[in-house]
Amino acid sequence: MTSHLHALCFDANDPIRLARFWSGVLGWEPADDPDEGVVLLPSDDTGFRIRFLPTRREKAGPNQMHFDLTSTSLEDQQQTVARSLGLGARHIDIGQDPEEGHVVLADPEGNEFCVIEPGNNFLADCGFIGAVNCDGSQEVGYFWSAALGWPLVWDQDQETAIRSPRGGPKIAWGGPPVMPKAGKNRLHFDLAPPVHDDQPRREGSSVKPWGSVNVPTSSALAALGRHCGPRSHKSSGPGQHGAGIVARYALRPHLASPRQCRATLTSRRHGLPARCH
Repeated sequence: MTSHLHALCFDANDPIRLARFWSGVLGWEPADDPDEGVVLLPSDDTGFRIRFLPTRREKAGPNQMHFDLTSTSLEDQQQTVARSLGLGARHIDIGQDPEEGHVVLADPEGNEFCVIEPGNNFLADCGFIGAVNCDGSQEVGYFWSAALGWPLVWDQDQETAIRSPRGGPKIAWGGPPVMPKAGKNRLHFDLAPPVHDDQPRREGSSVKPWGSVNVPTSSALAALGRHCGPRSHKSSGPGQHGAGIVARYALRPHLASPRQCRATLTSRRHGLPARCH
């Protein structure tokens, strides 16, 4: 059994303010859900919502995942940057070169995100949220492909990416080197039981998430693999041991380390414009 990606969650010191920011940037509508708190519902083919969960913990170090926002033209990119800055974002320097085309910003609570220049072929067929870009090993990509039932759309040079068969953003992992983890994950996934098209849902009902899940490291995945099946994607394929991994992983979440957007954006994708790492 695979899982349904119900939500991407932000731990937020001020959930309402942060939700207001991302609602303005993405054009998503807020919803007041008594079970889930402050929520944004997608206005496009993104298959998950965004939740904002209260925390007193301050952000420590770069996040382990971030959004890559796409642009249809240089003017469109400039408008996205200007809109974000007007809502409370700020430019940040993570070592990128001035000639690089993507713009690195942070939201009002310091969560990094990139506004990608037009012409990025990796994100060419994606919507406004082109990718949820994560730090993690190749094994992490295999894990999530099996856990969600999403096929791999990129698997080269230890970089992986998956995408829902229904479209929406890609989820990508940049491979080594993997940065050491700094504190609890501030962004994480909520998983829920799978949604089947042939099972009608009662009016007013909603999918109840199993709970928050943090991306595992390759070493944590290997430990689970000893109990759940082969560790090698080549020997078994990701879909053959995903259910056992999900069952144990939901009970014993492990943490991974992120790679921030970095200056070394030489593309390993056929010489095409690189995605933001």
